[in-house]
Amino acid sequence: MPPPISRLRLLGIGVVLVVIVAGVLVVRGRAGATGDPVQRGLHVVGNRILDGSGKVVTLQGIDRSGTEYACIQGWGIFDGPATDESVRAIASWHVNIVRVPINEDCWLGINGVKAGYASANYRAAIVSYVNLLHQYGMYAEVSLIWAAPGANRATYQPGGPDAGHAPAVWSSMAATFKNDPSVILAPWGETVVDANCFLRGGVCEATYGTHNIPYRIAGMQQAVTVMRAAGYKGIISIPGVSYANDLSHWLSREPKDPRHQLIAEAHVYGKNVCDTVRCFQATFAPVARRVPLLFGEVGESYDASDCGTSHIATIMSWADAHKVGYEAWTWDTWGNCSALIANYGGAPRGAYGTWVRDHYISRNPRKVPR
Repeated sequence: MPPPISRLRLLGIGVVLVVIVAGVLVVRGRAGATGDPVQRGLHVVGNRILDGSGKVVTLQGIDRSGTEYACIQGWGIFDGPATDESVRAIASWHVNIVRVPINEDCWLGINGVKAGYASANYRAAIVSYVNLLHQYGMYAEVSLIWAAPGANRATYQPGGPDAGHAPAVWSSMAATFKNDPSVILAPWGETVVDANCFLRGGVCEATYGTHNIPYRIAGMQQAVTVMRAAGYKGIISIPGVSYANDLSHWLSREPKDPRHQLIAEAHVYGKNVCDTVRCFQATFAPVARRVPLLFGEVGESYDASDCGTSHIATIMSWADAHKVGYEAWTWDTWGNCSALIANYGGAPRGAYGTWVRDHYISRNPRKVPR
């Protein structure tokens, strides 16, 4: 039997244990950065996204286009089904995140959107779809992309989020998903304004419509401030400029977030200005070393007739090597080379869709759980 331990030694051991535990709490608390508890689900630590158990999450997903345009065009909320079977088909590609784009007018129920596809009906449909994704083990990125200033209808993605409506959408998005730890919110998709304006807002290069009417932009700092004020504590994805393809100013124009839960987002297609490994190394790699980076849209090319795989192979291979997540454009049956699928049962379309599906399954033979 070992000799008894003195009270002084016991006290010393207790002090050491307290110090160790306190150290662990300090390290884990860095996700909140202000003493707030770590997020229950997805959260940022350094340049990685972690899940609620502290495991690194590598995002590989798809964009589910339709919810940004069907409602404003007056014929539905989704383009294609939003059923269990259709979501199960997405999961069968070993996808673990789906980007769901939204429309400003439909979300707020303004500018003449049909009542059945607007306001509470629209928001409820988005929430139900996100919940269905979660049931099949997938995260969701909910991204505002179609908007318009004033009484103009949100019929496409303009130069930047308009100051008149976008803050109300951001506040509502944040309140809607503040208790969902498996959602990433994105206040904007692609902008053409300069980095200073995109951060701070103001009347800059953004114009709307064929007459090029200038309007006031709401900046990304305002987006972060508004979302936090509405109670959302999770990850916010901030895109680069020049159609989200330029991250060269991202670190110097990063919004201030008291929770330190921001990630950078880029959109990368073949034939973009930045579509080569050399450009990725010069402009994306420095950002990825500092914060998590997500390619919110990737594809073979913006050219709908380009059905190859050389560009997407270059893009995803670089991303894999640098632990960058990505979402392939797009899970729709449009019949062109941007479409990943031939039908909503998950049959891949052409070389592009087949390559993406096979790549996802080979990288993750067993489906990533939520």
